[in-house]
Amino acid sequence: MKHTTTVSILLVALVLAAVLLAGCAEQQAQPQDVKIGAVVSLTGAGSNVGKHMKQSAEMAVSEINAKGGVFVKAYNKKLPITLIVTDDETKPDSGVKAVTKLTSEDNVDVLVGGYSSGVTTATQGVVAEKKVPYVVTGASSPDITRRKDVDTSYFFHYCPTTAMYGEYTTLFTDQVIRPAINQKFNFTENRPLRLAILYQDSAYGKGVLSGVISAITTKNLNIQIVSNQSFKLGEVDFRTALTAIKAEKPDVIYPAAFPSEQTQIVVQARRDVNLNTIILAVETNDNPDYYKGIARFGEYSILESRFSPFTSPPSSVAAADAKFKADYMAKYGSFPDMMGVSTYEGVYVAAQAIENAGTLDKTAVRDALAQLRMPQFVEAIKDGFITFSPDYREVQFELFMTQLIWDEQAGECRPKIVWPDTVKETDFVLPDWYQPGTQ
Repeated sequence: MKHTTTVSILLVALVLAAVLLAGCAEQQAQPQDVKIGAVVSLTGAGSNVGKHMKQSAEMAVSEINAKGGVFVKAYNKKLPITLIVTDDETKPDSGVKAVTKLTSEDNVDVLVGGYSSGVTTATQGVVAEKKVPYVVTGASSPDITRRKDVDTSYFFHYCPTTAMYGEYTTLFTDQVIRPAINQKFNFTENRPLRLAILYQDSAYGKGVLSGVISAITTKNLNIQIVSNQSFKLGEVDFRTALTAIKAEKPDVIYPAAFPSEQTQIVVQARRDVNLNTIILAVETNDNPDYYKGIARFGEYSILESRFSPFTSPPSSVAAADAKFKADYMAKYGSFPDMMGVSTYEGVYVAAQAIENAGTLDKTAVRDALAQLRMPQFVEAIKDGFITFSPDYREVQFELFMTQLIWDEQAGECRPKIVWPDTVKETDFVLPDWYQPGTQ
């Protein structure tokens, strides 16, 4: 009798242990957080942008976690976000190593970021193999979602492409700068504007060049490309290229460069080569360090943008724009840049897609991104909703053009919106020192 009782007790204990082990296994199987990998350039040619991307991603995660995290229906609870930041060093090989670590060792659920198009393109094979959704917030080459030699279905472009802003800037040059030159110097309407392009020898720079050529050709614009010079990523001395450009007598110069490069191009063009012309800039240069670096040499230059640290077009998101800047300033003691706000929103986009999917299954999250319809909240989006196009998974942003004017109080140039007319703060002007390419 005593033996039977002992056996019974042992059996009950074994059953209880099995139940407890099963419960622990089930609890362990359920994820304890949402892992987001941020791919940013903290060193190298993109470092002054990468710091804003990192800090903005951290701010977004902090805000989401303060509200309990991301609700995942499959587990019927909110999960906090763990942000894992990696430095791609603005180099393709380092980018591949960084993304391999995030997807293989850290097992992130979603990737956000990517600044350099060349670096991001190099990582695409790894991302395609691991099938991790990637909300690209900086790298703007259209090839990232359009190339055919790798599966790009997990890539989502949360930034305008080089084709988009290359065309936009070229249209502005034709519709605003060309007539202003003709009027001031009594040129005939049929005189073509003389455009020089100085582009980074990368997917990004070549994308801008292609976008400009396409706009001129398809829209039959009266613009003549008189010079196109390339330079290596991270180059610092542009005087030889600028001297060659000056010899071609351009009316306007359009560099496709990162802020560290564009700063040197502007300063060297005006100070060293005496190029008294209008210099254009791509939106990535809407960065506080750029305004500081160009000093007064950047006055009257043009900057295409969709978010600026120092101005904001009137829109339904103007209040959110101001709040983001104030919150960022309070947290980090500086103004945010355009790539920062894009990455900030990218984290929210990724979180919303996970919530819509109701699971951390990567294919389900990818599909949720493809079907996303999310109200705009800091940057102005065409039609007011964040949606990815069904063909190449691109978002259509509202862009604007600014002219930089010297601000005595700030001791730096400040942007004034000059186009489109619906949001402009002031008219575009040709400075007194401006010299056209030909008389």
